[in-house]
Amino acid sequence: MIEYKRVKEFTEEQLEDLFLSVDWFSGKFPAKLRIAFQNSSKVVSAWDDIKLVGLIRGLDDGVWQATIDCLLVNPQYQGYGIASTLVNSLLQDYKDFLYVEVVPDEKKNVSFYQKLGFEIMAEGTPLRFKGCGWE
Repeated sequence: MIEYKRVKEFTEEQLEDLFLSVDWFSGKFPAKLRIAFQNSSKVVSAWDDIKLVGLIRGLDDGVWQATIDCLLVNPQYQGYGIASTLVNSLLQDYKDFLYVEVVPDEKKNVSFYQKLGFEIMAEGTPLRFKGCGWE
């Protein structure tokens, strides 16, 4: 049975294993990931006993706008509603905010978010600046 927790403390190994399971480049930087999650506004994680199998984080200003970031589920655990549960748990935290935004890294994930009530914005284009720390 999957257990959901609101914790920000993870080992570097837990984060590395999860991020690399979905082939995310950031999994090569587990020390930075550990610090990033400690400093995140909200984090919801999914556990199979002691194994971290999914997580999501929210970054926010406390009252107005939040951004959903880093939704990932180990491929061995996909298809069981874990991602939807993680998103809905985080949205509960942000129910009084004006905006909750997400920029999926892959277009194939857009329909997933639309099923959860997100709408494609009429205006705006996501942009990214990659810092030297990711080389």
